[in-house]
Amino acid sequence: MNMRSTRSTVTFSNPFTLSGYPGDLPAGDYEVLVEEELLQGLSFEAYRRTATYLTVRGRGNHAGRTELRAISENDLKEALSRDHATTENKKDQSDAALSPQEDLK
Repeated sequence: MNMRSTRSTVTFSNPFTLSGYPGDLPAGDYEVLVEEELLQGLSFEAYRRTATYLTVRGRGNHAGRTELRAISENDLKEALSRDHATTENKKDQSDAALSPQEDLK
């Protein structure tokens, strides 16, 4: 069976949670590892995703340790979508978005 792995990086602007795991993870860059297997018997090359992992670096008493957390593609997309929505809400509520006060001379 032929396997391949691809790595990419996702960035969270806000602390976030993952389904099935307790606690918040801090904002920052996270590496995503996707494993796929080659589908046999086709007239063209095609792969099927077998696993997706998010690399989580330890902090506090666990600093220096790295954990691969198994996640679904949908859970990752939902977490990124929530992060984007939170960032947009913060932009809408920022002081810079308010109109300047009138000069009352």
